[in-house]
Amino acid sequence: MHFTSEQRLDDGVLEREFTLGEIPGTLWTPGSAAPAPLTLMAHNNGLPKAQPRLVARARQSAAYGYAVATIDAAGCGDRPRSAADKQARADLRRAMQAGEPVDEIFESFIGPLVEKAVPEWQTALDALLALPEIGGPVGYSGWMALGIRLAVVEPRIAAAGFFAGGYVPSAQREEARQVTIPLLLLLQWDDEGNPRQRALDLFDAFGTKEKTLHANMGGHTGTPWFEVEDGNRFFGRHLK
Repeated sequence: MHFTSEQRLDDGVLEREFTLGEIPGTLWTPGSAAPAPLTLMAHNNGLPKAQPRLVARARQSAAYGYAVATIDAAGCGDRPRSAADKQARADLRRAMQAGEPVDEIFESFIGPLVEKAVPEWQTALDALLALPEIGGPVGYSGWMALGIRLAVVEPRIAAAGFFAGGYVPSAQREEARQVTIPLLLLLQWDDEGNPRQRALDLFDAFGTKEKTLHANMGGHTGTPWFEVEDGNRFFGRHLK
């Protein structure tokens, strides 16, 4: 892991950009000297790690006492995308503009995106846990399709907060039954791109005995800010 820049923010949080081979990432750590538990934070469906909503959540969580890390995995952010991925995204834009069904198109590129992203997140996790300022345990927050797979294959993740605002491929819907860690699911009740019943069915499918659903009125980007604070308290019960 090679740190390429750092800055101390007004709230005492240290923000550092890093590279890990071809993987670019950002790490936020609290001002305290003690090793901090780690939260991996991912935005939905391959959007960049610099997305403002993700950065705001990460800074808030770091100020709360967590180390927070995010990366641009393969096909995410500014990382190169395959020709098939580019074609699928073009087909998706066309279908959405025409009001046509889009699930099959989502399946064609979200599934492979998850498959490529998981090993890189695990590589980043290995490097992050080797840092003296990070003590574990590990939580996950954000993109649900990726989080489901990580929760199934990565035993170091102790709790997860998922956003039910992105498409979840059929493989990850089946894997939901294998998720047994504590879970918090955030649902926007009027999310125009995510059918409410599908999200409720997925919540019901999760195999964990400790799962909580927070549903708020509003569309895709309307998640109330207080959910960030509630998420920090959720992780506080399981990571500290």
